[in-house]
Amino acid sequence: MIFTTRFAPSPTGPLHLGHAYSALLAHDMARAAKGVFLLRIEDIDSTRARPVWERQILDDLTWLGLTWDAPPVRQSDRLPAYLDALQTLWARGLIYPCTCTRRDIAAAASAPQEGAEPALGPDGLVYPGTCRQTAGRTGRMPEQAVLRLDMHAALAAIGDTGIRFTETGRSGATQPAPVTATAPALESTVGDIVLSRRDFPGSYHLSVVLDDAAQQITHVIRGEDLFDATPIHVVLQRLLGLPTPVYHHHALIRDDTGKRLAKRDDARAIATYRAEGATPQDIRRMVGLT
Repeated sequence: MIFTTRFAPSPTGPLHLGHAYSALLAHDMARAAKGVFLLRIEDIDSTRARPVWERQILDDLTWLGLTWDAPPVRQSDRLPAYLDALQTLWARGLIYPCTCTRRDIAAAASAPQEGAEPALGPDGLVYPGTCRQTAGRTGRMPEQAVLRLDMHAALAAIGDTGIRFTETGRSGATQPAPVTATAPALESTVGDIVLSRRDFPGSYHLSVVLDDAAQQITHVIRGEDLFDATPIHVVLQRLLGLPTPVYHHHALIRDDTGKRLAKRDDARAIATYRAEGATPQDIRRMVGLT
């Protein structure tokens, strides 16, 4: 098995130090293993993605000294793959349409226990299942609709008490460690996540799973903020018969107050440092990869 990893930025703003750390780490790990480093442009957010940001991303990565071993893949070019997967899940009765607004979800999530804090999952409020029992799941799959995964039905289809994956990076681990998420935990803390949106036939969870499989990714290297989303991805991999990569969730680069860097933090954008005369080695030093 050839070590194959990727960096997958969204062209919705400039790369900052946190992106640089993730990209450099993945690139370094691939080169150390004499493996493959790939680039994927995650442009499914059509309302915010801009060609100018994609050009800036490619320029910044090249300036940092990164090279990729195949032309970049763009999610906007992979709509047929996402639709095929949705059709497969629809035919198996594992997804359903949802008409709830965010306000509906917030109200329903807090209704059972007045005054109690609603459960939060990787995507925010855990969906309370309002449309699960009433939504139709036969006939033609609706277009331009929100489609949710029925987590209970999905786990029953997998036929297991939980899901497992191998983690190599979180909490300073020096050896691969198995991670298990039980079925009850997935249902209560993740719930029926969105797999397709009205404006795009797919979601982050669905597209990243399909794209990693298509690019034959063996090792996913990304920030620890995505650790809680990984069980979702493993569920989808099991449902769709796709391989599960090894996961490496690294620590995040934070500002002086301990807050995670965001794209709107232009003061820490790679382009800003470049304009001020920084070198690629300076960036490596700033993120602790000297």
